[in-house]
Amino acid sequence: MRVKYPSTPHLPWSPGLQNDDRVIRDLNGFLGREVVVTEKLDGENTSLYRDGLHARSLDTRPHPSRTWLKGERGRFGYEIPDGWRLCGENVYAVHSLRYDDLAGYFYLFSVWDNHNVSRPWDEVRAWAARLDVPTPRELYRGLWDEAALRAIRVDPERMEGYVVRVTGEIPFAEFGTRLAKWVRRGHVQTDQHWLSKPVEANGLMTKEGS
Repeated sequence: MRVKYPSTPHLPWSPGLQNDDRVIRDLNGFLGREVVVTEKLDGENTSLYRDGLHARSLDTRPHPSRTWLKGERGRFGYEIPDGWRLCGENVYAVHSLRYDDLAGYFYLFSVWDNHNVSRPWDEVRAWAARLDVPTPRELYRGLWDEAALRAIRVDPERMEGYVVRVTGEIPFAEFGTRLAKWVRRGHVQTDQHWLSKPVEANGLMTKEGS
């Protein structure tokens, strides 16, 4: 069974918010809980399964970035349990931001089990280490602190934004109350035509001494 990645609501202070329907209803799901804030990368949200993959939109049009990720899934797909899915950002192709020092082209940010529960963040990190793929850069980890999140500095020329989630597990039905995003102003308009642009690969960081 294929499951579309759920829509992530905006934080109330996200400048990329287009209308009030997309803002998180309240912040009670974070209060008193440990959270982690990670960089939101400018790529294509993709879900990997033991026997296949799909983009967030379930769009199956061929594209070189998707072809690359199919090959990458072939490297470790047999390790994904039946009924589980690994979700991450496919950053092979330049969208609206260009990266020069990526740790890889697929950043794992979510692991869902066969009960449709998003596993705790530390398990996501363990899966990433096991499969030799990166996770997004952590910008903050600790008890929920709205002031600390509002103080995070984002360079809109280099970062799309950030995502905050509770570090514990997140059942699918509670996704919209325990995870939210901050997105730079104007991102939707600048990124909407990337599939039709000539393909340009982002840059990977070079190993020291190479």
